[in-house]
Amino acid sequence: MEASPKNKKPKRSTWKFNLDLTHPAEDGIFDSGNFEQFLQEKVKVNGKTGYVGNVVHIEFLSEKQFSKRYLKYLTKKYLKKSNLHDWLRMVTYELCYFQIS
Repeated sequence: MEASPKNKKPKRSTWKFNLDLTHPAEDGIFDSGNFEQFLQEKVKVNGKTGYVGNVVHIEFLSEKQFSKRYLKYLTKKYLKKSNLHDWLRMVTYELCYFQIS
């Protein structure tokens, strides 16, 4: 008798990231819709931007490998682009206000 080979499919791993944007969004400083559109345009999938599709969701459930550092980098880039980097900063994946004493 021949042993049938097992058809094992590689298990898909999922990456999940959370950014805490509550305080700036509640104050009206941070536009989450604009940030979501920025991420859809800038996130790279297989080395190309704009191909987010079903691979990466804005909730950041990703079936492809995705680093938290890259998400932090894109958030800082968005703050710089929208001139919010003078008031907000990214600390441990949370947007915080600068403390002016």
